[in-house]
Amino acid sequence: MQISNKLIVLCFALTLSACQSAYYSAMEKVGYHKRDILVDRVEDVQNAQQEAQQEFKSALEQFQSVIAFDGGGLQARYEQLNDEYEASKSAAEAVSNHIDKVEDVAEDLFDEWQDELEQYSSARLRSQSATKLAKTKSRYKTLLRAMRQSESKMQPFLSALQDNVLFLKHNLNAQAVGALKGELAGIERDVQAIIKEIDRSIKESEKFINSLNAN
Repeated sequence: MQISNKLIVLCFALTLSACQSAYYSAMEKVGYHKRDILVDRVEDVQNAQQEAQQEFKSALEQFQSVIAFDGGGLQARYEQLNDEYEASKSAAEAVSNHIDKVEDVAEDLFDEWQDELEQYSSARLRSQSATKLAKTKSRYKTLLRAMRQSESKMQPFLSALQDNVLFLKHNLNAQAVGALKGELAGIERDVQAIIKEIDRSIKESEKFINSLNAN
């Protein structure tokens, strides 16, 4: 059974690799290379991060609305808060998926670049290209750290929000709202941390894109 599972994983990986190679080949035929794809995917992360920021802010506002509950319609407010939680969770997953796609194409780009260094007949040009590769890799590592750092700040917020949504679900009364008031400061800190890290990540993205376009 273990061997069979390994074979399935290997076949899947090979199929995925073949599909990716075919995709790159098709894009290169229309003048769109891995570097261009990488830029697009970094921009996709930026867009996903900005959308996540808005979702988290909206969820915080809805939580604050629940805390300000003064009687009537608590079920409706719970449902709205739950909707905000689900939307925030989806937004965070989108950010993670787009970062993964950035990693995929970056690794392929750097592997290709490294292999092509051996094709130079000019030692001077090979050295210049190798230097650019090293600098680009270094900038990319800084970018990826910033992206993953912003990603890591999302889970504490989502976990705390989920806890509060679940608590409210089973305690739709004024006492429950009172209990949640003590959670507000932590939720606010989590959102502010996310916003800060996303802003930093987006700035690193801009620097990286500018450096690629300058090469």
